[in-house]
Amino acid sequence: MYTRLLNLPKLLEKRSHFLFGARATGKSTLIEQTLPEAQVIDLLHAKTFSSLLRNPSALADMIIDPKRLVVIDEIQKLPNLLDEVQRLMTKAQIRFLLTGSSARKLKHGGANLLAGRAREARLFPLIYLWCRKTLPFMAGISGTSPS
Repeated sequence: MYTRLLNLPKLLEKRSHFLFGARATGKSTLIEQTLPEAQVIDLLHAKTFSSLLRNPSALADMIIDPKRLVVIDEIQKLPNLLDEVQRLMTKAQIRFLLTGSSARKLKHGGANLLAGRAREARLFPLIYLWCRKTLPFMAGISGTSPS
């Protein structure tokens, strides 16, 4: 894995966040490797998706430990779930990381964007600063030799 400039553990110390980024930028990999203690609820999992689609309040029953960070991956697939997320943030002080590839889909769909209860971060595709130390051929691009 490449070392990313985005420090998720520090970012999530006090507040919930949306993490948006294009598909295949490494959001899920970054979460797996930097937040191993987090509970991940994956909306690409058909059974999970259909259960929450039918009954968004089932989210509360899925949360194993309210003190642990809860990651909901692909939140844009189920924007109505954000009302339940807000309820759990307010009533149970649960911290969430809500990932997705489309902030636009949420905003245009009139989704509850949590009214200041969650901040927004973005994960961009790899850039030179991340690759320079990991990929020797990148060092030559800046005019320096590989170390």
